[in-house]
Amino acid sequence: MTWHRQATCLSADPELFFPNGGTGDHARQAAVAKRVCMSCPVRVACLEFALESRQDFGVWGGLTEEERRSLRRSRQRKARRLAAARSA
Repeated sequence: MTWHRQATCLSADPELFFPNGGTGDHARQAAVAKRVCMSCPVRVACLEFALESRQDFGVWGGLTEEERRSLRRSRQRKARRLAAARSA
């Protein structure tokens, strides 16, 4: 996991990436964290790490936990479709 040494978030407050609650403040904080991620040179590696290790909390690779769950489900559906097509 050497990619993390190049992460833009190293210079930011770690709490920024773990917003609490479901209020407007939560959404605003998540949006700020996601903006930091979008300029990060290792965003994709961070996101893949979060997906593979099933990080349940926080903003990783520019996605919130809900967005990562959705992406994970989408990838699983695609993998099932590809597997079904190969076996047909």
